[in-house]
Amino acid sequence: MLYPAAVLWIRHVAKMSGILGAVLFLFGVPGAAAQEQHSLQPNFVVILVDDAALMDFGAYGGEARTPNIDALARRGAIFTQYRTSPLCAPSRAMLLTGIDNHRTGVATIPEVLPAEHAGMPGYSMALEPGVLTLADRLRQAGYRTYMTGKWHLGSGAEDLPNSHGFERSFALDASGADNWEQRSYMPFYDEAPWYEDGVPATLPEDFYSSRFIVDRMIDYLDDDRRVAAPRSRPFFAYLAFQAIHIPVQAPPHFTDNYDGVYDEGWHALRIDRWHRAQGLGLVPRGAPLASMPAGLRVWDRLAPADRRLLAARMQVNAGMLEAMDHHVGRLISYLEERGDLDNTVFVVTSDNGPEPSRADDDARMRLWLMLNGYRLDADRIGERGSYGFIGPEWASAAASPSALFKFYASEGGVRVPLVVAGPGVASGRIDARAFVTDIAPTLLELAGVGAEADAGVPITGRSLLPVLQNGDESIYRGDDAIGIEVAGNAALYRGDYKIVRNLPPFGDGRWRLFNIVLDPGETRDLASERPDLLAEMEVDYAEYARRMGVLEMPPGYDSREQIDANTRDRFMKQYWWVPILFGSMVLLIISLLWRFGIRRFFRRTAL
Repeated sequence: MLYPAAVLWIRHVAKMSGILGAVLFLFGVPGAAAQEQHSLQPNFVVILVDDAALMDFGAYGGEARTPNIDALARRGAIFTQYRTSPLCAPSRAMLLTGIDNHRTGVATIPEVLPAEHAGMPGYSMALEPGVLTLADRLRQAGYRTYMTGKWHLGSGAEDLPNSHGFERSFALDASGADNWEQRSYMPFYDEAPWYEDGVPATLPEDFYSSRFIVDRMIDYLDDDRRVAAPRSRPFFAYLAFQAIHIPVQAPPHFTDNYDGVYDEGWHALRIDRWHRAQGLGLVPRGAPLASMPAGLRVWDRLAPADRRLLAARMQVNAGMLEAMDHHVGRLISYLEERGDLDNTVFVVTSDNGPEPSRADDDARMRLWLMLNGYRLDADRIGERGSYGFIGPEWASAAASPSALFKFYASEGGVRVPLVVAGPGVASGRIDARAFVTDIAPTLLELAGVGAEADAGVPITGRSLLPVLQNGDESIYRGDDAIGIEVAGNAALYRGDYKIVRNLPPFGDGRWRLFNIVLDPGETRDLASERPDLLAEMEVDYAEYARRMGVLEMPPGYDSREQIDANTRDRFMKQYWWVPILFGSMVLLIISLLWRFGIRRFFRRTAL
């Protein structure tokens, strides 16, 4: 290694002799040409919100105050026809790779994986060999790469972000966790497994997830800046927020901003968002509104105390989203102060639609919450120890004007917001169809990084630059068939039409056909009117499934039952000693009763 004085002397002599680039190349010191190349490449900040509906951001007509995301939308591109997958981990795998989830190894999530699929190709529940992430590809091109927040793409030593291209990372390897402290949020996990650079980590005492995720990212950017010249290398920052995943939690000064907003209930919210969607052009004027799923509660039939509690939970949901946006604003301000903002491309999106799960309709879950110090009532709602969720009724309302919600391939589960802003991106509304696999190739093209020459698994998405820069109407032709499948819930888009199949508990496993342009709420099944088109698109889906390696679900599969089974199996593996201890205690009690009680009773009876 050359000492600094020697480097300075060589630079001086080389400059005087006109051979600076050659000398620096020989000694491994970045030359002026390399510095200039890096300075032309944009930085990337990818912000992933957890479980946000299409209309949750203010820019899309939502109730939550999201001024920083809205400002990005005003100066960038706001997509109206973007789709993702209906579950978190498959969406994250596709977002970070540009590859269909079945080819990444993350076809679904571990919580709902049937035993028949475990370990099969595409179903390893971790990024498989040959799958390169954005961080892998950008790091090879000279980018600094950082990640903070939820990972959920594999738990092994080689599965964490540090093994997939991220130089620094502080990652949660679970589907979720508490937002105020380091503890699990569901029985499937016995802890909240956080890792820094692949090593188990402990959260600070003053932890709040959205603040911490931004703080840690700023720390990484600062640390790098201290050891490298400013802007000498571009960066890729991936922030995967816990907001607004269960448990829904937020500081009270954000939650209080929504007093009274949701007091009219979920039926009113569904209609309000439907009207706003028409006014914003998210759906055509007069497009029918999807019905709420059968079997859900009716707001007006609930007791006043129940309505107050349920409205308060939705307030926390909005407050949590606003809190996240506030901390996103801190990151934007930081980048502006250090002079990086003008050369940074932002991507803001959601992994899937709103979360319908409840925590109060299962006695086992209520017991687990009580034993783990959680409360479900309105006392200090959203604060430490409070366990929040919005449930299927509010999720259905939040997904309006679409049908269903997270887990399902209907529009409420897969149609979510997408905002892209920064250099090389034209501002305005984009109605072109786009998919989660399109984001990675778009950013790679903006960075001038090719993806076709490597030996990795090929990218299946397409670059959106033709619509972002050239004003093209679409990157997909009318006859292009684009498939989605997660845990048996599936869809295929072709032109103006979509076929969709949802499994229980909110589906019946039948394919349905919709004109998704005229009927984005999926209210009128055209299967009986257009059986020829349905059959053609089913063939298209079968080809997609064959090509991507989609496995058929076991007969009678139900995601809720599978979660129960997988949780029991995981519990038994973690706490195998509990049944043994319980059995031993029962035997001991029986033995003592026999020795001191029952046996004496029988002797007296005999006398």
